[in-house]
Amino acid sequence: MADFNEMIIEEFRSNGGHVSTAGFGDSLVVVHSIGAKSGEIRLNPLMAISQEGSWLIVGSAAGSPKDPAWVHNLRAHPRVDIEVPHDGGVRTVAVEASEVPDAEWADSWQKFLDASSGFAKYVETSEGRRFPIFRLTPT
Repeated sequence: MADFNEMIIEEFRSNGGHVSTAGFGDSLVVVHSIGAKSGEIRLNPLMAISQEGSWLIVGSAAGSPKDPAWVHNLRAHPRVDIEVPHDGGVRTVAVEASEVPDAEWADSWQKFLDASSGFAKYVETSEGRRFPIFRLTPT
């Protein structure tokens, strides 16, 4: 998975935030999460939905029954940087990650289902896990 992520990040940076691989297009951000135990920066290319000046990301882990490591990292260290497409390039934005409250979860999840049919398939293999959704708000 690390090699795939590295390839996606390289394409993202080289093409001004556009990623043709796997049809991601302009819908990715690169989250610089901070390891909860190690304190080391981890780069995570994630599909993001822009919403009213912030971004939504989902911890689907391609339908794994376990949350991806970056979810634990964001819960431990919610103030991070993200890279986003901007004017034909990529810019870095400082954000604070907050988990979407239960009352907003269904509407937020529907946005991901509407954006990509792949998310519906992830539900089939997640063993009932509800995917955490985070809002990334510029600080």
